[in-house]
Amino acid sequence: MQLPEEFTTYTRQMMGDSLFARYAAGMLQPPPVSIRLHPQKSRGHEVGSSLAGEDVPWCHLGHYLSHRPNFTFDPLLHAGAYYVQDAASMFIDKVIRQHVTQPVVMLDLCAAPGGKTTAALSALPDGSMLFANEPIPSRARILLENIQKYGHQDVVVTNNYAPDYVRSGLRFDVILADVPCSGEGMFRKDEGAITEWSVHNVAHCQQLQRQIVEDIWSCLRPGGLLIYSTCTLNTRENEENVQWMMTTLGAEPLAVDTDEQWHITGDLYCREPLPVYRFIPGITKGEGLFMAVLRKSPEDDAPDQSSQKMTKRRESARRHEKPTGSIPPDIMSWLAEPTSYTFKKQGDTIIAIPRRWEPLYEQAHQLRIMHAGITVATDKGRQFIPHPSLALSLGLRRGVFDEVALTKPEAITYLRREPIAVGSNHPRGHLLFTYHDIPLGFAKNVGQRANNLYPQEWKIKSSHIPEEDEEILIKL
Repeated sequence: MQLPEEFTTYTRQMMGDSLFARYAAGMLQPPPVSIRLHPQKSRGHEVGSSLAGEDVPWCHLGHYLSHRPNFTFDPLLHAGAYYVQDAASMFIDKVIRQHVTQPVVMLDLCAAPGGKTTAALSALPDGSMLFANEPIPSRARILLENIQKYGHQDVVVTNNYAPDYVRSGLRFDVILADVPCSGEGMFRKDEGAITEWSVHNVAHCQQLQRQIVEDIWSCLRPGGLLIYSTCTLNTRENEENVQWMMTTLGAEPLAVDTDEQWHITGDLYCREPLPVYRFIPGITKGEGLFMAVLRKSPEDDAPDQSSQKMTKRRESARRHEKPTGSIPPDIMSWLAEPTSYTFKKQGDTIIAIPRRWEPLYEQAHQLRIMHAGITVATDKGRQFIPHPSLALSLGLRRGVFDEVALTKPEAITYLRREPIAVGSNHPRGHLLFTYHDIPLGFAKNVGQRANNLYPQEWKIKSSHIPEEDEEILIKL
């Protein structure tokens, strides 16, 4: 890999000759491959022996792999049993487990594709609730797919910008701002980031990052935590912005417990080093990442937005919902604990909102909500069709649908959205297809055939199917 001369000069000056030499050597090596297991869905499985590498030391669910397998054709990836994620990004697990010790309401402001979001969901205390937001519509759809495959019910997915959240009046205990950046940490994976890099773009990103943080700051409760993150290495977008937050916003930086053997690089800018955490390729085992944790002053309590306008918008949104009484009880029974949810009908779609955070959902109505709680079913007039994401939800009641265990070739056929034959011993109606006892999705048995109900936008599109492939996870 040829690093641009302007970037080399700029980065060498920041890092010093010795650190830059190690970084430059690391950029010539292939990036490590790592996955993070789903704590519920991967239970009873372990990383396949031919792929097993060392554990990611700052995330107990993270594992390096010895080489990169063909993830596309592993059904357990599509079932949400694990997530392919760079190890450095898993540091969010360490941050949350150390600094968040009781249930909170959290916002992941720039969440796509969903790696840090799902890692946060695994680390947050039980009873927490998370808003996963992505402002760019195309990226928001990717986020939606990954959140639905993760299957956690305590999530709302939105497609908004920071000022929209300010107007909503929502306040959060924790905000993760993984802000847009110059992308220096991703050069090994994204050649486009190399060609787009310039000192001018670094300066532009710095100002954009400050604007995003300043926009969202009023949504953070007094004493709340802002987790600031970039996938870049320079000090302008990192330490200088942390200093700006301290000076302008009164933020207090917090330390994270680390081990010297993790080879995380600290402050490269300040004479009195700040508690910041930089993952540099060639030094740490992963891609480039910067993270800092800052606490809002308990005395910093900006006034809420006008409640009258928000109330009108919430009332308008409620008029589009039908009461629970219009939803048949047998549809509610598709969930394991139906009494813990409020069921709502939006158009022809039935959703289930956990009762404990229903007021937050009501307050969020002026946002562009793509998903909330569990999407249960679609009303087709004469029948209710289970929503594809219900199969992947942790709230699904197992046994309510007749289950069909698929072999790997059958599972791949199903994920390609092709017809699947089922035996005559299965009843007509909706069937739940599973792989290694983990749900994949629904089909409708009509007698001579089963209609594949896997979402068109999720299907495996590759025309090539490998003859042999490794199992990422194996049954214990």
